[in-house]
Amino acid sequence: MSEIVEVLGREVLDSRGEPTVEVEVYLSTGIMGRAMVPSGKTTGRREVRELRDGDPARFRGKGTQNAVRNVNELIAPELIGLDARDQRLIDGVLMGLDSSERRETIGGNSILGASLAVAHAAAESQGIGLYEYLGGKLARRLPVPLVNVINGGGHAANNLDIQEFMLVPTGFASFCDAIRATCEVFGRLREKLEELSASTSYGDEGGFAPCLDCNEQAIELLQEAIRKAGYEVHNHFGLALDVAGSHLFDKTCERYRLRIRPDRDAAPETVELTTAELVKYYEGLLSRFPAIVSIEDPFHEDDWDGFAALTAAVGSRVQIVGDDLFVTQTRYLERGIKLRSANAILVKPNQVGTLSETLDTIAMAQRAGMGTIISHRSGDTEDTTIADLAVAVGAGQIKTGSVTRSERCAKYNRLLRIESQLVDPVYLAPFARLA
Repeated sequence: MSEIVEVLGREVLDSRGEPTVEVEVYLSTGIMGRAMVPSGKTTGRREVRELRDGDPARFRGKGTQNAVRNVNELIAPELIGLDARDQRLIDGVLMGLDSSERRETIGGNSILGASLAVAHAAAESQGIGLYEYLGGKLARRLPVPLVNVINGGGHAANNLDIQEFMLVPTGFASFCDAIRATCEVFGRLREKLEELSASTSYGDEGGFAPCLDCNEQAIELLQEAIRKAGYEVHNHFGLALDVAGSHLFDKTCERYRLRIRPDRDAAPETVELTTAELVKYYEGLLSRFPAIVSIEDPFHEDDWDGFAALTAAVGSRVQIVGDDLFVTQTRYLERGIKLRSANAILVKPNQVGTLSETLDTIAMAQRAGMGTIISHRSGDTEDTTIADLAVAVGAGQIKTGSVTRSERCAKYNRLLRIESQLVDPVYLAPFARLA
């Protein structure tokens, strides 16, 4: 009933108009599972490599025809005849096809597309949602969204150093109420930007991409928008930052360069900070803006000491998230757990390659008491796998961009559907454990 009879890859488009891989897996019953692979713009150097064609005459070298060919000619023959319900076996076969450290031979995009498509087909064969197929009947926790409403850094053509400024709706009883309130605040934020004659155009992940005086002004605007929408900072909304510290680090002088406002009344200035000085800056920022509940990638991807120092200083009350630090791989997460380099991990399936490896990383983090945030990429698609994954593993948090652009809203809409299907859904902010 669950025998794989066909695997088909094709080249499709992501949210930036760039090519990516889509895979369909067909079972003997005629059931089909489909998955589309997202693509990151600001990527960690240790994450699995997506295979691109390199032909400058086609998609500026970013084509994925070779990756699609690998799906159809190398992966398909190995999966045909296998039982789609045996995800571990399937993923073991996929990993065995490419023994290179970063899956450079076949491509992480080819492997992940096949892995996820198999899971979707297996869930369809059981007549249940992917969240239930992966998580069982007890999968009922809806994740708190970290909603990116102001884009900066590598995600926008503006002057903000910090890559993402996010709203975190922590003070609501349900996911549907949380996302509704977030949309209301987003509308008020637009009004605030218009009052400043600042741009309301969108960045890669659907948030506004204005030029502002400094990063602190963006945080102030979020707090003002929350209040203008009729909600309370702290009680209803927290704030989260993705610093993307690797892109602030200047290797020539081994300093972090960013534009800051040293205190409330000072003029913004561009500074160069050591790791220790940047730790102090974050401590000061948290004192000025206690609504901040999460900081992702505050340092560059090799600054394990910086992560550990900040976690030791503020980790009892704020979530310190490793993304480029861990790249969703157990070997790096294990090191981080030993060094206490962070108290949460961002989970991106395309950083590691298969669903099974992703689940192993999540399980390791949860055993260590770390927060888990299931995440999209800047180049995403209408695929909603991560929404189901977040519910399946009880991650508690999801990061999938703004409440605009259909490829981002697709995940929120999927979570709304899941919430309506559950008999007893749970929506609980995970940050109370840090208080």
